[in-house]
Amino acid sequence: MTKVYVSHTNIISSLGFNTETVVENIHNEVSGLQRIDDKSILPEPFYTSLIPTEKLQETFKKLNPKGDYTRLEQMMISSLHKVIEASNIELNDRVGLIISTTKGNIDTLDENNPFHKDRAYLSELGNQIKDFFHFKNDAIVVSNACVSGILAVAVAKRYIEQGEYDHVFITSGDVITEFILSGFNSFQALSSEPCKPYDANRKGINIGEVAASVLVTKDANNLAAEAVSILGEGSCNDANHISGPSRTGEGLYRSMQSAFKQAGITAEEVDFISAHGTATMFNDEMEAIAFNRLQLGTTPLNSLKGYFGHSLGASGLVETIVGMHSLKNNTLYKSLGFENLGVTQPLHVITKTTNKHINRFLKTASGFGGCNTAVLFEKTK
Repeated sequence: MTKVYVSHTNIISSLGFNTETVVENIHNEVSGLQRIDDKSILPEPFYTSLIPTEKLQETFKKLNPKGDYTRLEQMMISSLHKVIEASNIELNDRVGLIISTTKGNIDTLDENNPFHKDRAYLSELGNQIKDFFHFKNDAIVVSNACVSGILAVAVAKRYIEQGEYDHVFITSGDVITEFILSGFNSFQALSSEPCKPYDANRKGINIGEVAASVLVTKDANNLAAEAVSILGEGSCNDANHISGPSRTGEGLYRSMQSAFKQAGITAEEVDFISAHGTATMFNDEMEAIAFNRLQLGTTPLNSLKGYFGHSLGASGLVETIVGMHSLKNNTLYKSLGFENLGVTQPLHVITKTTNKHINRFLKTASGFGGCNTAVLFEKTK
Protein backbone atom coordinates (compact mmCIF):
# COMPACT_ATOMS: atom_id res chain seq x y z
CA MET A 1 0.00 0.00 0.00
CA THR A 2 1.17 3.56 -0.78
CA LYS A 3 2.80 5.28 2.17
CA VAL A 4 1.27 8.70 2.82
CA TYR A 5 2.81 11.60 4.74
CA VAL A 6 1.70 14.90 6.28
CA SER A 7 4.25 17.68 5.83
CA HIS A 8 4.75 21.45 5.39
CA THR A 9 2.42 23.03 7.94
CA ASN A 10 1.20 26.50 8.81
CA ILE A 11 -1.02 27.90 11.56
CA ILE A 12 -2.57 31.37 11.83
CA SER A 13 -4.08 32.09 15.24
CA SER A 14 -4.12 34.39 18.26
CA LEU A 15 -0.86 32.66 19.31
CA GLY A 16 1.01 33.58 16.14
CA PHE A 17 1.03 33.64 12.34
CA ASN A 18 3.29 30.64 11.76
CA THR A 19 3.54 27.15 13.23
CA GLU A 20 6.86 27.69 14.98
CA THR A 21 5.61 30.73 16.93
CA VAL A 22 2.39 28.97 17.90
CA VAL A 23 4.24 25.87 19.13
CA GLU A 24 6.73 27.99 21.08
CA ASN A 25 3.83 29.72 22.86
CA ILE A 26 2.26 26.36 23.67
CA HIS A 27 5.62 25.15 24.98
CA ASN A 28 5.66 28.21 27.24
CA GLU A 29 2.07 27.48 28.31
CA VAL A 30 0.75 30.75 26.89
CA SER A 31 -2.99 30.81 26.16
CA GLY A 32 -4.51 32.72 23.27
CA LEU A 33 -7.88 33.00 25.03
CA GLN A 34 -9.25 36.41 26.00
CA ARG A 35 -12.27 37.52 28.02
CA ILE A 36 -15.05 39.28 26.11
CA ASP A 37 -17.67 41.25 28.01
CA ASP A 38 -19.94 42.73 25.36
CA LYS A 39 -23.68 42.53 25.96
CA SER A 40 -24.37 43.35 22.32
CA ILE A 41 -22.92 39.91 21.50
CA LEU A 42 -23.94 37.82 24.54
CA PRO A 43 -25.53 38.78 27.85
CA GLU A 44 -22.77 37.13 29.89
CA PRO A 45 -18.94 37.36 29.58
CA PHE A 46 -17.22 34.57 27.66
CA TYR A 47 -13.72 33.54 26.57
CA THR A 48 -12.57 33.15 22.99
CA SER A 49 -9.44 33.39 20.83
CA LEU A 50 -9.49 35.74 17.86
CA ILE A 51 -7.07 36.28 15.00
CA PRO A 52 -5.98 39.97 15.10
CA THR A 53 -7.82 41.66 12.23
CA GLU A 54 -5.17 44.26 11.44
CA LYS A 55 -2.38 41.70 11.26
CA LEU A 56 -4.51 39.38 9.13
CA GLN A 57 -5.28 42.15 6.63
CA GLU A 58 -1.64 43.19 6.54
CA THR A 59 -0.53 39.59 5.89
CA PHE A 60 -3.17 39.04 3.22
CA LYS A 61 -2.42 42.32 1.42
CA LYS A 62 1.15 41.12 0.82
CA LEU A 63 -0.30 38.40 -1.44
CA ASN A 64 -1.60 41.09 -3.86
CA PRO A 65 -5.22 39.86 -4.00
CA LYS A 66 -7.37 40.79 -6.98
CA GLY A 67 -10.90 41.36 -5.71
CA ASP A 68 -12.57 41.21 -2.33
CA TYR A 69 -12.29 38.30 0.07
CA THR A 70 -14.15 37.43 3.26
CA ARG A 71 -12.40 37.17 6.62
CA LEU A 72 -12.39 33.36 6.44
CA GLU A 73 -11.05 33.37 2.90
CA GLN A 74 -8.26 35.73 3.95
CA MET A 75 -7.42 33.41 6.86
CA MET A 76 -7.33 30.28 4.71
CA ILE A 77 -5.46 31.82 1.79
CA SER A 78 -2.83 33.40 4.06
CA SER A 79 -2.29 30.09 5.84
CA LEU A 80 -2.23 27.92 2.71
CA HIS A 81 0.08 30.27 0.79
CA LYS A 82 3.03 29.46 3.05
CA VAL A 83 2.49 25.71 2.68
CA ILE A 84 2.30 25.85 -1.11
CA GLU A 85 5.39 28.05 -1.22
CA ALA A 86 7.38 25.78 1.12
CA SER A 87 6.43 22.61 -0.77
CA ASN A 88 7.49 24.00 -4.16
CA ILE A 89 4.93 21.72 -5.83
CA GLU A 90 3.52 22.60 -9.25
CA LEU A 91 -0.28 22.83 -9.04
CA ASN A 92 -1.04 20.43 -11.90
CA ASP A 93 -3.92 17.97 -12.35
CA ARG A 94 -2.28 15.47 -9.93
CA VAL A 95 -2.69 17.91 -7.03
CA GLY A 96 -5.87 18.09 -4.99
CA LEU A 97 -7.32 20.74 -2.67
CA ILE A 98 -9.46 20.03 0.41
CA ILE A 99 -11.23 22.74 2.40
CA SER A 100 -12.32 21.74 5.90
CA THR A 101 -14.75 23.92 7.81
CA THR A 102 -17.84 23.66 9.96
CA LYS A 103 -19.70 26.84 9.04
CA GLY A 104 -17.70 28.38 6.19
CA ASN A 105 -18.67 31.95 5.28
CA ILE A 106 -21.68 31.91 7.61
CA ASP A 107 -21.11 35.60 8.44
CA THR A 108 -22.09 36.61 4.88
CA LEU A 109 -25.68 35.89 5.92
CA ASP A 110 -25.52 38.68 8.50
CA GLU A 111 -27.73 41.66 7.68
CA ASN A 112 -24.92 44.19 7.32
CA ASN A 113 -22.32 41.96 5.69
CA PRO A 114 -21.06 43.49 2.40
CA PHE A 115 -20.78 40.15 0.55
CA HIS A 116 -23.57 38.50 -1.43
CA LYS A 117 -25.37 35.77 0.48
CA ASP A 118 -24.35 33.21 -2.17
CA ARG A 119 -20.85 33.45 -0.69
CA ALA A 120 -22.19 31.35 2.21
CA TYR A 121 -22.36 28.27 -0.03
CA LEU A 122 -19.49 25.93 0.85
CA SER A 123 -18.86 25.29 -2.84
CA GLU A 124 -18.31 29.01 -3.35
CA LEU A 125 -15.74 29.06 -0.54
CA GLY A 126 -13.96 26.22 -2.34
CA ASN A 127 -14.06 28.12 -5.63
CA GLN A 128 -12.54 31.23 -4.06
CA ILE A 129 -9.57 29.31 -2.66
CA LYS A 130 -9.11 27.25 -5.82
CA ASP A 131 -9.18 30.29 -8.11
CA PHE A 132 -6.82 32.35 -5.97
CA PHE A 133 -4.05 29.76 -6.30
CA HIS A 134 -5.09 28.45 -9.75
CA PHE A 135 -5.57 24.83 -8.72
CA LYS A 136 -6.49 22.70 -11.74
CA ASN A 137 -9.04 20.56 -9.85
CA ASP A 138 -12.16 21.71 -8.03
CA ALA A 139 -11.90 21.97 -4.26
CA ILE A 140 -13.32 19.17 -2.15
CA VAL A 141 -15.14 20.56 0.90
CA VAL A 142 -15.16 18.44 4.06
CA SER A 143 -17.80 19.80 6.43
CA ASN A 144 -18.63 17.20 9.06
CA ALA A 145 -19.00 19.18 12.29
CA CYS A 146 -15.95 19.27 14.55
CA VAL A 147 -14.15 16.26 13.05
CA SER A 148 -13.74 18.11 9.73
CA GLY A 149 -10.09 19.08 10.23
CA ILE A 150 -8.77 15.61 11.02
CA LEU A 151 -11.24 13.88 8.71
CA ALA A 152 -9.80 15.94 5.84
CA VAL A 153 -6.42 14.29 6.49
CA ALA A 154 -8.02 10.84 6.29
CA VAL A 155 -9.86 11.78 3.10
CA ALA A 156 -6.65 13.11 1.51
CA LYS A 157 -4.86 9.88 2.42
CA ARG A 158 -7.57 7.81 0.74
CA TYR A 159 -7.45 9.89 -2.46
CA ILE A 160 -3.68 9.36 -2.67
CA GLU A 161 -3.90 5.63 -1.91
CA GLN A 162 -6.53 5.23 -4.63
CA GLY A 163 -4.28 6.96 -7.17
CA GLU A 164 -6.50 10.00 -7.67
CA TYR A 165 -3.80 12.46 -6.58
CA ASP A 166 -0.09 12.49 -5.76
CA HIS A 167 -0.43 15.44 -3.37
CA VAL A 168 -3.35 17.07 -1.56
CA PHE A 169 -3.25 20.48 0.08
CA ILE A 170 -5.62 21.01 3.01
CA THR A 171 -6.66 24.33 4.46
CA SER A 172 -9.01 24.56 7.38
CA GLY A 173 -10.75 27.33 9.30
CA ASP A 174 -13.81 28.81 10.93
CA VAL A 175 -14.63 32.37 12.03
CA ILE A 176 -16.18 33.49 15.28
CA THR A 177 -19.61 35.00 14.63
CA GLU A 178 -22.61 35.96 16.75
CA PHE A 179 -24.51 33.11 15.08
CA ILE A 180 -21.99 30.51 16.26
CA LEU A 181 -21.67 31.98 19.75
CA SER A 182 -25.43 32.20 20.23
CA GLY A 183 -25.81 28.62 19.03
CA PHE A 184 -23.41 27.21 21.61
CA ASN A 185 -24.85 29.55 24.23
CA SER A 186 -28.31 28.12 23.57
CA PHE A 187 -26.92 24.72 24.63
CA GLN A 188 -25.67 26.39 27.83
CA ALA A 189 -22.25 25.09 26.76
CA LEU A 190 -20.15 28.29 26.84
CA SER A 191 -17.85 28.81 29.80
CA SER A 192 -17.43 32.19 31.49
CA GLU A 193 -13.87 31.08 32.40
CA PRO A 194 -10.94 29.60 30.43
CA CYS A 195 -11.94 26.02 29.65
CA LYS A 196 -10.67 23.09 31.75
CA PRO A 197 -10.79 19.85 29.71
CA TYR A 198 -11.33 16.70 31.81
CA ASP A 199 -11.24 18.73 35.02
CA ALA A 200 -13.71 18.25 37.87
CA ASN A 201 -14.50 21.97 37.80
CA ARG A 202 -14.96 22.38 34.07
CA LYS A 203 -17.82 24.68 33.10
CA GLY A 204 -17.98 24.31 29.35
CA ILE A 205 -16.48 25.28 26.07
CA ASN A 206 -14.53 28.28 24.70
CA ILE A 207 -14.90 28.90 20.96
CA GLY A 208 -11.76 29.87 19.03
CA GLU A 209 -10.69 31.15 15.62
CA VAL A 210 -7.86 29.44 13.72
CA ALA A 211 -6.71 28.76 10.17
CA ALA A 212 -4.38 25.82 9.54
CA SER A 213 -2.91 24.20 6.42
CA VAL A 214 -0.85 21.13 5.53
CA LEU A 215 0.38 19.10 2.60
CA VAL A 216 -0.56 15.42 2.39
CA THR A 217 1.73 13.62 -0.05
CA LYS A 218 3.21 10.31 -1.14
CA ASP A 219 6.55 11.94 -2.01
CA ALA A 220 9.05 10.83 0.65
CA ASN A 221 11.67 13.15 -0.87
CA ASN A 222 9.73 16.34 -0.17
CA LEU A 223 9.25 16.29 3.59
CA ALA A 224 9.67 19.03 6.17
CA ALA A 225 11.40 18.39 9.49
CA GLU A 226 8.07 17.91 11.29
CA ALA A 227 6.70 15.42 8.72
CA VAL A 228 4.84 12.31 9.86
CA SER A 229 3.51 9.22 8.13
CA ILE A 230 -0.14 8.22 8.48
CA LEU A 231 -0.27 4.72 9.96
CA GLY A 232 -4.02 4.25 10.06
CA GLU A 233 -7.34 6.07 10.27
CA GLY A 234 -10.98 5.38 10.94
CA SER A 235 -14.30 7.19 11.17
CA CYS A 236 -17.59 6.12 12.66
CA ASN A 237 -20.90 7.80 13.46
CA ASP A 238 -22.54 6.67 16.68
CA ALA A 239 -25.99 7.93 15.55
CA ASN A 240 -26.79 8.80 19.16
CA HIS A 241 -28.09 12.40 19.15
CA ILE A 242 -27.79 15.56 17.08
CA SER A 243 -25.56 17.21 19.70
CA GLY A 244 -24.83 14.59 22.38
CA PRO A 245 -22.24 11.81 22.00
CA SER A 246 -22.84 8.14 22.74
CA ARG A 247 -22.63 7.65 26.50
CA THR A 248 -20.48 4.53 25.95
CA GLY A 249 -18.12 6.24 23.47
CA GLU A 250 -19.15 3.69 20.84
CA GLY A 251 -18.42 5.79 17.76
CA LEU A 252 -15.02 6.96 18.99
CA TYR A 253 -14.14 3.47 20.16
CA ARG A 254 -14.93 1.96 16.74
CA SER A 255 -13.04 4.75 14.95
CA MET A 256 -9.94 4.02 17.03
CA GLN A 257 -10.38 0.27 16.51
CA SER A 258 -10.34 0.80 12.75
CA ALA A 259 -7.27 3.05 12.90
CA PHE A 260 -5.31 0.56 15.04
CA LYS A 261 -6.31 -2.38 12.82
CA GLN A 262 -5.17 -0.52 9.71
CA ALA A 263 -1.92 0.55 11.38
CA GLY A 264 -1.17 -2.94 12.70
CA ILE A 265 -0.03 -1.64 16.09
CA THR A 266 -1.30 -1.94 19.66
CA ALA A 267 -2.31 0.67 22.24
CA GLU A 268 1.01 0.14 24.06
CA GLU A 269 2.87 1.44 20.99
CA VAL A 270 1.24 4.91 21.14
CA ASP A 271 3.27 7.55 22.99
CA PHE A 272 0.51 10.11 23.51
CA ILE A 273 -3.03 11.09 22.55
CA SER A 274 -3.99 14.48 21.15
CA ALA A 275 -7.61 14.31 22.27
CA HIS A 276 -10.69 16.38 21.48
CA GLY A 277 -11.28 17.49 25.09
CA THR A 278 -13.91 20.22 24.75
CA ALA A 279 -14.37 20.65 28.54
CA THR A 280 -18.07 19.83 28.24
CA MET A 281 -19.58 17.31 30.63
CA PHE A 282 -20.65 14.61 28.18
CA ASN A 283 -17.79 14.86 25.64
CA ASP A 284 -14.99 14.49 28.19
CA GLU A 285 -16.74 11.60 29.92
CA MET A 286 -17.42 9.81 26.63
CA GLU A 287 -13.78 10.13 25.58
CA ALA A 288 -12.55 8.76 28.90
CA ILE A 289 -14.80 5.72 28.50
CA ALA A 290 -13.73 5.13 24.88
CA PHE A 291 -10.00 5.44 25.67
CA ASN A 292 -10.27 2.98 28.54
CA ARG A 293 -12.23 0.50 26.41
CA LEU A 294 -9.15 0.39 24.18
CA GLN A 295 -6.64 0.21 27.07
CA LEU A 296 -5.47 3.80 26.56
CA GLY A 297 -6.28 5.04 30.06
CA THR A 298 -2.61 5.25 31.06
CA THR A 299 -1.36 6.81 27.79
CA PRO A 300 -0.28 10.48 28.19
CA LEU A 301 -3.03 12.72 26.84
CA ASN A 302 -3.65 16.39 26.23
CA SER A 303 -6.35 18.70 24.94
CA LEU A 304 -5.19 21.94 23.30
CA LYS A 305 -8.52 23.73 23.78
CA GLY A 306 -7.01 25.74 26.66
CA TYR A 307 -4.67 27.42 24.12
CA PHE A 308 -6.97 28.05 21.13
CA GLY A 309 -10.44 27.32 22.42
CA HIS A 310 -12.48 24.97 20.25
CA SER A 311 -11.74 26.08 16.69
CA LEU A 312 -14.54 23.94 15.23
CA GLY A 313 -13.71 22.62 11.74
CA ALA A 314 -10.07 23.66 12.11
CA SER A 315 -9.50 22.08 15.54
CA GLY A 316 -8.54 18.61 14.32
CA LEU A 317 -6.00 19.97 11.84
CA VAL A 318 -4.35 22.57 14.07
CA GLU A 319 -4.07 19.99 16.87
CA THR A 320 -2.54 17.50 14.43
CA ILE A 321 0.09 20.07 13.47
CA VAL A 322 0.98 20.68 17.12
CA GLY A 323 1.13 16.90 17.60
CA MET A 324 3.57 16.64 14.70
CA HIS A 325 5.81 19.18 16.43
CA SER A 326 5.50 17.24 19.69
CA LEU A 327 7.15 14.33 17.87
CA LYS A 328 9.73 16.55 16.19
CA ASN A 329 10.64 18.24 19.49
CA ASN A 330 10.27 15.08 21.61
CA THR A 331 8.01 17.06 23.91
CA LEU A 332 4.68 16.32 25.60
CA TYR A 333 2.74 19.59 25.90
CA LYS A 334 0.70 20.45 28.98
CA SER A 335 -3.09 20.15 28.83
CA LEU A 336 -3.78 23.71 29.95
CA GLY A 337 -6.53 24.19 32.54
CA PHE A 338 -6.47 20.69 34.01
CA GLU A 339 -6.07 20.24 37.78
CA ASN A 340 -8.27 17.44 39.14
CA LEU A 341 -9.75 14.54 37.18
CA GLY A 342 -13.46 15.01 36.59
CA VAL A 343 -14.42 11.89 34.63
CA THR A 344 -15.32 8.42 35.91
CA GLN A 345 -12.53 6.58 34.08
CA PRO A 346 -8.76 7.01 34.62
CA LEU A 347 -6.85 9.29 32.25
CA HIS A 348 -3.18 10.26 32.19
CA VAL A 349 -3.67 13.97 31.48
CA ILE A 350 -0.36 15.79 30.87
CA THR A 351 0.02 18.38 33.66
CA LYS A 352 3.53 19.61 32.82
CA THR A 353 5.32 20.20 29.52
CA THR A 354 7.93 17.44 29.49
CA ASN A 355 10.79 16.32 27.25
CA LYS A 356 10.45 12.66 26.27
CA HIS A 357 11.53 10.56 23.29
CA ILE A 358 8.32 9.88 21.37
CA ASN A 359 7.58 8.33 17.97
CA ARG A 360 3.81 7.92 17.55
CA PHE A 361 0.62 9.72 18.51
CA LEU A 362 -3.12 9.25 18.16
CA LYS A 363 -5.33 12.17 17.15
CA THR A 364 -9.04 11.92 17.87
CA ALA A 365 -12.05 14.17 17.36
CA SER A 366 -15.78 13.96 17.91
CA GLY A 367 -18.63 16.25 16.87
CA PHE A 368 -22.30 17.04 16.58
CA GLY A 369 -24.41 14.46 14.82
CA GLY A 370 -22.37 11.63 16.36
CA CYS A 371 -19.32 11.88 14.09
CA ASN A 372 -15.93 10.55 15.28
CA THR A 373 -12.51 10.26 13.63
CA ALA A 374 -9.19 8.77 14.79
CA VAL A 375 -5.82 8.91 12.99
CA LEU A 376 -2.46 7.40 14.02
CA PHE A 377 0.76 9.20 13.06
CA GLU A 378 4.44 8.20 13.21
CA LYS A 379 7.63 10.27 13.10
CA THR A 380 9.57 10.01 9.83
CA LYS A 381 12.99 11.30 10.96
